[in-house]
Amino acid sequence: MSTVAGLGIVELVRDAGLSLRGLGKRSILALAGIVMGSASVIALINIGNNAAQEAEAIFQGMGVDTLLVRLPDVPGIGANLHVDSAGLRSIVPHLRSAAPIAQTGTEFVFKGRSLNATLVGSTAQLADAMGLELQVGRFLSDFDSRATYVVVGHQLAQVLAAEGSPLFVGDHLRLNDYLYQVIGILQDSADGLMAPVRASSSLIIPLAGMRRVDASAQVDEVIVRAMPDQDMNAFSVSVREALLSIVGPHDVDIMIARQMIEGMSHQNRTFSYLLMALAGVSLLSGGVGVMNVMLANVAQRRQEIGVRIALGARRRDIRYLFLLEALSLTAVGAVLGALLGGLCAWAYSSLSGWSFSLAASSLALGMGSTLLVGLFFGLYPAMAAARLQPVEALREE
Repeated sequence: MSTVAGLGIVELVRDAGLSLRGLGKRSILALAGIVMGSASVIALINIGNNAAQEAEAIFQGMGVDTLLVRLPDVPGIGANLHVDSAGLRSIVPHLRSAAPIAQTGTEFVFKGRSLNATLVGSTAQLADAMGLELQVGRFLSDFDSRATYVVVGHQLAQVLAAEGSPLFVGDHLRLNDYLYQVIGILQDSADGLMAPVRASSSLIIPLAGMRRVDASAQVDEVIVRAMPDQDMNAFSVSVREALLSIVGPHDVDIMIARQMIEGMSHQNRTFSYLLMALAGVSLLSGGVGVMNVMLANVAQRRQEIGVRIALGARRRDIRYLFLLEALSLTAVGAVLGALLGGLCAWAYSSLSGWSFSLAASSLALGMGSTLLVGLFFGLYPAMAAARLQPVEALREE
């Protein structure tokens, strides 16, 4: 039989189990502290990880291959701005689509009902640049620049249907004394935080027709989408140079979705480290409980320790015995804490409406740190037991 410092492994495990069982409530209280500490580490890591994934998904909705260009707030710059994808493509390599945007608040009338909405003027490239999809009908085309056509957001269509006036392709609605024909209704989709317009609650018309509704409307933003797998920093430099040749000496502000995602990821990692530190404090408190229980165990078993040494047990045998007891206690706590922590993280994600994914690193970190804490806080009681003099231990009643 293999041995550990002269004692068989089976004997060590058996003795450790009998000793912990003999401690009764004290070992249960110490175990509860370890369970809560381990569960805190695993739950908080998973909650932070799921929160980071949820936040990144919002930004990913706009696409990592997209730029948002904000034109300078100078009167007249966007009034006659013409951004054509074909023209820009000849200047900017790897450009997929570019859509200028002018928007304003408006009131429209449909079947005698008046509603407020955001009116967006853009080109046929907007659907590709923003990843818009149609539920029914079609989107604007390059041949609709002067037509009185409108694409209606999904949320607006739902509001009209809820009020007893369902909207269909081919219907007409009135905008500033002009009748616009509905040619499409957008499919329901989440709006990314970086999206310049909330398409689901907007009316989208050809950019050239914006002056009919609002004489002061002008282009203030441009969405630019690159071909897949491009260096977005280099691509943004090319876009800036191309637009500066159009808007003149005024600079433009370019927001890159990938940079925002990376910044969000860095912020979430910092937040996760903070949660781990808080959970570590809870785990250390559990470790102190283990040390107290093991010290009480040593005091209670002084005579037993003296007898073992008198019968030939070496001091390191005693040290390994008590260290194994501490590790056994924390190992059970680590397993129970992993189950409880995973359950708590799942419950929190479900209540928050997040999609839950268990981070494998949380189990390794949570259970590993728990065992290290048990080893650290069990070392002192084990060494104290090994230093006992057999004559003094056997004298005690």
